[in-house]
Amino acid sequence: MSTTTPTNVTTTASADSSSARSAGGTPPRATRRRGENSLAGSLASHAILVVASLAALFPIAWLVFLSLGPDKDDYLHPGRIFGKMTFANYSYVLQETPFFDWLVSTLVVSLGTTVIGVLIAATTGYAVSRMRFPGYRKFMWVLLVTQMFPVAVLMVPMYEILSELKLIDSYLGLILVYCSTAVPYCAWLLKGYFDTIPFEIDEAGRVDGLTPFGTFARLILPLAKPGLAVAAFYSFITAFGEVAFASTFMLSDTKYTFAVGLQSFVSEHDAQRNLMAATAVLVAIPVSAFFYLVQKNLVTGLTAGGTKG
Repeated sequence: MSTTTPTNVTTTASADSSSARSAGGTPPRATRRRGENSLAGSLASHAILVVASLAALFPIAWLVFLSLGPDKDDYLHPGRIFGKMTFANYSYVLQETPFFDWLVSTLVVSLGTTVIGVLIAATTGYAVSRMRFPGYRKFMWVLLVTQMFPVAVLMVPMYEILSELKLIDSYLGLILVYCSTAVPYCAWLLKGYFDTIPFEIDEAGRVDGLTPFGTFARLILPLAKPGLAVAAFYSFITAFGEVAFASTFMLSDTKYTFAVGLQSFVSEHDAQRNLMAATAVLVAIPVSAFFYLVQKNLVTGLTAGGTKG
């Protein structure tokens, strides 16, 4: 004769009641998966992103708006611009100022800094990443220490060096000055990126008969495109927007870069802010174009370069 223990009876009753609730009118409570945001959290995150986007875009939109005002004092009364918007400021900048001379100088200096700076930084980062020579760790720290000196301290010795080399008021002199700023950071960046590339690739290149430089040029550099894109973008921006060195070492008006040329609209007794705004909008076009060319690899290079070092 079989007996039923109280525990079995309780378990059976619980199962029956659960089945009844499931079969009845009360649906089971929905559970949120791990990593899935609630509706309130999703709305909050989207609201924060919208506010951040507006905060980032507002200065640009405001600059474009002020550039459409025909008078130099329209920034004091921006509401009046709506009734008299014009593109006359852009016509004046393109036709009556040495804008295209500034453009040529800026592109020569920026692209020259990008090419030379990335080449030096890539070879430096690869050498420290793959080769073990006496003092290689201290060498990277020395590069980092060079970034700690302010511009005012470096201005006089750099001017003396360029004077001795007869590179004052020359594109090459300004390019070398900018490389001294861009190369240390880019070398650190690329060294961290080269560390993420397996060393077996170098060994395979040597087995195939490639020299160390051939391995670097034919095997490593194609794999390091994201890191090179970040280094190129940083070098380009460093040279494109710098003012102090460019205004000190470039003496000819026709060799001014954009950053120095913008200062010509502001003097001790006058400030043509409408023309400055129009020029600033035009200046942003080359930077935007360069960013578009490297943006595919930019995020990958920024994240991968800091994973190992």
